[in-house]
Amino acid sequence: LVPAETFGAFLATGLADLAQRPVWLTSVAAVGARTSALEGQIARVSIDQPDVCAIIVGANDVTHRVRPSDSVRALRDAVTALQAAGTDVVVGTCPDLGTVRPIAPPLRQVARAWSRRLAAAQAIAVIEAGGRVVSLGTILGAEFAATQSDLFGPDRFHPSPAGYRACAAGMLPSVASAVGVAVDGDEQQYEPLRGEGVLSLPRAAALAADSTGTEVSSADLITGARSPRGRWALLRHRRRPVIPPVGEVETELVAAELIAEVPESPGG
Repeated sequence: LVPAETFGAFLATGLADLAQRPVWLTSVAAVGARTSALEGQIARVSIDQPDVCAIIVGANDVTHRVRPSDSVRALRDAVTALQAAGTDVVVGTCPDLGTVRPIAPPLRQVARAWSRRLAAAQAIAVIEAGGRVVSLGTILGAEFAATQSDLFGPDRFHPSPAGYRACAAGMLPSVASAVGVAVDGDEQQYEPLRGEGVLSLPRAAALAADSTGTEVSSADLITGARSPRGRWALLRHRRRPVIPPVGEVETELVAAELIAEVPESPGG
């Protein structure tokens, strides 16, 4: 895997194409990283004062049996620190590990339950800390069953370049929205007929965990109140733009500093 075929490169390319302006990418992602690594990673990029930070994390916490409470606490602290520094945060929640072939039944069913439970808990923590989340769910599995073999790398666990592109496409509309860049065909107002709307945060988090590509963000500014069970949340199904090949976007629109010595994975 080369830098141009990583999640960050695809995301920056898509954002530059939508905004038609330069995008500077700094990546500190690393294969095998768990949520506990976010504190150190944030310290490494904070000097750049990024406008938005895209995080995909959780899979390695599940495979290493990290307690969900510890994983979620570390994520909440990371998002809180970034938001306090003026950086908007978009988190891709833990992917559904039940779609990973090397994990055989019955562990596959256990991994699916754990990863979905963690994804819902991540959503609640991120929204409460001021960020927004996108459910990655089965973005590398059932949704792409016809081409699943193309979306995973040789180890059948980490994504291939096509898999990273799929993850980037799923998160791009939310990242673009966070920095004020419009996506064609993506309405500014939520559409109830598409299953979008304002729900209690726990309900929205649970629904998002079962619906790949769903965005959840705080709706308190819309409602001006808190739900009986806590914070209100806005659930949306944003349209995914097509990300052009990295080489087809004008070179000056994408500058990258890949700090990590190894490419990123959905686990970190």
